[in-house]
Amino acid sequence: MGDKANAHPGAAGRATAADHPASVRNVVLVGHSGSGKTTLVEALALTAGAVNRAGRVEDGGTVSDYDEIEHRQQRSVQLSLVPVDWDGIKINLLDTPGYADFVGELRAGLRAADAALFVVSASDGVDGSTRMVWEECAAVGMPRAIVVTHLEAARADFEEMTRVCAEAFGRDDPDAVLPLYLPLHGPQAPDGHAPVTGLIGLLSQKLFDYSTGERKESEPGEDQLPLIEEARNRLIEGIIAESEDETLMDRYLGGEQIDVKTLIEDLERAVARGTFFPVLAAAPAADGARQGIGTVELLELVTRGFPTPLEREAPTVTTVDGKPRELKLCDPNGPLVAEVVKTSSDPYVGRVSLVRVFSGTLRPDETVHVSGHGLEDRGHEDHDVDERVGALSAPFGKQQRALTHCIAGDLACVAKLNRAETGDTLSAKDDPLLMEPWQMPDPLLPLAIQAHSKADEDKLSQGLSRLVAEDPTMRLEQNQQTHQVVLWCLGEAHADVALERLRSRYGVQVDVVPHKVSLRETFAAKSSGRGRHVKQSGGHGQYAICEIEVEPLPGGSGIEFVDKVVGGAVPRQFIPSVEKGVRAQAAKGVAAGHPLVDVRITLLDGKAHSVDSSDAAFQTAGALALREAAADAKIHLLEPVAEVTVLVGDEYVGAVMSDLSGRRGRVLGTEQAGGGRTLVRAEVPEIEIGRYAIDLRSLSHGTARFHRVYARHEPMPVQVAERIRQQEQDG
Repeated sequence: MGDKANAHPGAAGRATAADHPASVRNVVLVGHSGSGKTTLVEALALTAGAVNRAGRVEDGGTVSDYDEIEHRQQRSVQLSLVPVDWDGIKINLLDTPGYADFVGELRAGLRAADAALFVVSASDGVDGSTRMVWEECAAVGMPRAIVVTHLEAARADFEEMTRVCAEAFGRDDPDAVLPLYLPLHGPQAPDGHAPVTGLIGLLSQKLFDYSTGERKESEPGEDQLPLIEEARNRLIEGIIAESEDETLMDRYLGGEQIDVKTLIEDLERAVARGTFFPVLAAAPAADGARQGIGTVELLELVTRGFPTPLEREAPTVTTVDGKPRELKLCDPNGPLVAEVVKTSSDPYVGRVSLVRVFSGTLRPDETVHVSGHGLEDRGHEDHDVDERVGALSAPFGKQQRALTHCIAGDLACVAKLNRAETGDTLSAKDDPLLMEPWQMPDPLLPLAIQAHSKADEDKLSQGLSRLVAEDPTMRLEQNQQTHQVVLWCLGEAHADVALERLRSRYGVQVDVVPHKVSLRETFAAKSSGRGRHVKQSGGHGQYAICEIEVEPLPGGSGIEFVDKVVGGAVPRQFIPSVEKGVRAQAAKGVAAGHPLVDVRITLLDGKAHSVDSSDAAFQTAGALALREAAADAKIHLLEPVAEVTVLVGDEYVGAVMSDLSGRRGRVLGTEQAGGGRTLVRAEVPEIEIGRYAIDLRSLSHGTARFHRVYARHEPMPVQVAERIRQQEQDG
């Protein structure tokens, strides 16, 4: 890395089907929104000869901007794949959204990749969410490198950014996060800013000048060598510390000059093992230039330092009935095991599935088994079906370039898998297998919707089912208590994209309505009621009288019906009728139209008529008796309370606890979670945390996460209950 004399693109710059896993690199780009990931991907494609000098593909679009929603929102909202060839290696670049609402797309990219490029803006620094993703990668040992962008910004300081990165990403070992190159600056402009024109290789001690639009190598001047000596010595020590050769450090400290080739080999091994994390620089290409600054160096790092799919552990695989199955590491001749990491809809070809093959070889027109399990709580039914694979292709902007096959370790787009959803496993028809699903964040922002018109109502169900099939971070709820259709999303931007996709892709216009929580009612004290249903209007009449007593029970008791009738005042055959009428009225509510719960209803007495009494009459009498008992009693409005756990940085604990208290929450305690974070536990009324996903992100600068589970219903404070009742009347 850094010692090649000349840059050279792949034969055609365009990725084709790989023939061996060793010739594939799967790399995900990670970074906050606006850090320059998409721009960097396009610069890498330009350097590899995959696009023209304007960064465009033949259809006039850029290499990764094939979603109209991304054009309108001016940001990435989904995972995109850009395959390029470099030095005989196929590189699958996975560009992920940086905005927190689309973390599901990021997780999909991490699942499909074998290494990660963390893109950090020199003008913005490292945010908390990027640190959290770094920790996720560290937990699974994923190799990583850091790319500093926006060096053209007025106050950009590469040296300062490497210090920030070492502090943010190298808490355990800052010497494992070090630069491989230093920026080479041109003449100072009138505003005092000296533009970056190239790079200085610390190991090779060569200059790589991009000022002419082509990378040119030269020797540094005598005056430049002292400027890089300190950084070079620190880099060499960092590489040697990670070397498998334990004698190397002693030889170095003893004054021996270590061969550059040996250092580069040790560096590549340390990067591939995920124990050393080089920092590189990237800057835009000059007008008309074919190569962006630092792109050649990045492509060299990816092809020579990042691991092949053969170095990734085989995923956990079972049969569809849960029996463990051994899987050989990335064998193109092994049993087919592939995973759908993303699904999308194309108006011309229908559903398109982005697939990572972990074992075997996927070919067009073969029949595969599609298996999806474990997402029932998000509106995804378990499914096991056989489907015929359509065309295989590699995406490139709005184009799809046909592939003849896709081997273990490679990625491809598959057309016409109509039942396949994100996270599903593809396997051989006669040997169905199932991969362990990856962890996805819980959608915690409710979006209640209804069809805008009758025509939309007819299309709504199908549109919603397709939407959640594409995005497993979205959950569809048909709430039987509030009678609302609720899309649970990760945030406002996620919700906006969902609504726009419903409208633009599936032709469904919806209206957003206030989200309701499932309130309930109960009696505050014992009460009694008499239900009298007597009608005589010629012919067969209706006659039923019953007397009941209602008393409150502990929370969670439901409705208990007790028969204490003596002397046959209510004939035995009509007692179930009274219970049926009482329960039907309880389901409708007795005060504000919310279900009645946690009461014992005792039937004490009544009257019947030998001719006019009937099942229907006693049902009506039972309902009337319950309404009368409620009219003379104090009725509590019960609200659902959630148990909330918040994982937050120590610096924000006070603000989070204060905010929870302001939401009528009860903080139950805190505990240290390691890594400078604290777990806060609290119980909070659900009506107060409808927008908590948004508010917590603002409160913690995007660094906190929370989880909520239903705990119980409990009485709502009188003043709050009155406000809710008034809102329901006004609505």
